[in-house]
Amino acid sequence: MKALSSRLKRSRVPHVSLLRHGFTLTASLGLIVWIAGCSVGPNYHRPTAPVTPQFKEAAGWQPAQPLDQAGQQIRGNWWQNFGDSELNTLEEKVNVSNQSLKITVSQYTQARAMVQYQRANYFPFLSAGAGATRLRNSESRATYFQGITNQYNDFSLPLDVSWEPDLWGRVRRTVRAARENAQASAADVAGVRLSLQAELALDYFQMRGLDQQKDILDQTVAAFQKSLELNQQLFHAGLASQLEVEQARTQLESTRAQDQDVGVARAQDEHAIAVLTGQPPATLSIPPFVAPYTPPSIPPGMPSQLLERRPDVATAERQMAAANEQIGIARSAYYPTFSLSGSGGFESAHPGNWFTGPSTFWSVGLSAADMLVDWGQRHALNTVAQANYDGTVANYRQTVLSAYQEVEDNLAALRILEQEAQTESQSVASAKRYEAIAMKL
Repeated sequence: MKALSSRLKRSRVPHVSLLRHGFTLTASLGLIVWIAGCSVGPNYHRPTAPVTPQFKEAAGWQPAQPLDQAGQQIRGNWWQNFGDSELNTLEEKVNVSNQSLKITVSQYTQARAMVQYQRANYFPFLSAGAGATRLRNSESRATYFQGITNQYNDFSLPLDVSWEPDLWGRVRRTVRAARENAQASAADVAGVRLSLQAELALDYFQMRGLDQQKDILDQTVAAFQKSLELNQQLFHAGLASQLEVEQARTQLESTRAQDQDVGVARAQDEHAIAVLTGQPPATLSIPPFVAPYTPPSIPPGMPSQLLERRPDVATAERQMAAANEQIGIARSAYYPTFSLSGSGGFESAHPGNWFTGPSTFWSVGLSAADMLVDWGQRHALNTVAQANYDGTVANYRQTVLSAYQEVEDNLAALRILEQEAQTESQSVASAKRYEAIAMKL
């Protein structure tokens, strides 16, 4: 009975040892996971930017704050407000066929893939392989013993696992930086798309303006032709001089030259529209069109909403957030790195014994490493990261200032051009009255 009890006690010893090792390993992993919840480096808070209390050219509109996500609610096919079916068709082609836009879309796809790439560092890496080796040991080596087989086969099937816990937040900040860069790239796509759409609309309306200008010049050429004929008749009747005839001829030819120049400018606008829509200029032909046109009015508050949704402001802000994460990544280099590794599998001199119990092998290990002397490299990297962040802050604030400037410029242009349009209308009316009177003489 005592012998049986003694054997039972001895049989429990390995199990107790195994439980102790398991508890130690679990506690170690728990400590690592708890430490992994820590991170070094500053948390991101968006710095302040200059904000105008009101627009100088349009008092009463609300102050604007960079708010790209809210701007998505009012972003859309803005060109449809002009009510031009030809423009609508051309604008839709920009999203599909413009090559510059495709370049930025590909860059955005790369940025999104980098987020996925960095996220993989959260998890252990596993690798597997298989090997077959024929070995022969030297009989002259110090550890050689007579009677030991000198040549043998080695067949192995290993599985390796490695994991570096994110103790100081380096991986987390790297993922955040990649995510911020992807969001900045998305804003770049929106910015390029908006710029191309605006450029196409500008070229289109400039072309339509040239259509109207050519129509006016055509009418002017016809009127000057009649004026020349009238002066010639008066000259033959002795009621006008040769000087008046030549002056009328000079007016006519000068206006014809202007009419031809308008044709050159219109062709260039048409070619630019073709390239913006992703097609060779020779394949696009837009017929002239002349009709009275009244531009859509700007609703109150629209300039501030446009400023809030500007993609360039969103890009600058996301780049600033990514630069902030780089500071934390640089600071994590001051702390030691820990790595967990393990390997296991089957190894045998004969493939038939591969999957038997005695052929198994395994190992588990924990390692730590830290840089003791780096001669200022880590300090330099921290300085670089901080300086880069300061530069992105300045770029963000400058982008906001430039956005306010462009809004003010365009509001001033709208006000002044409205006054100019009224003056031009009065000038056109006077010119028509003058033509009518001159033709009756």
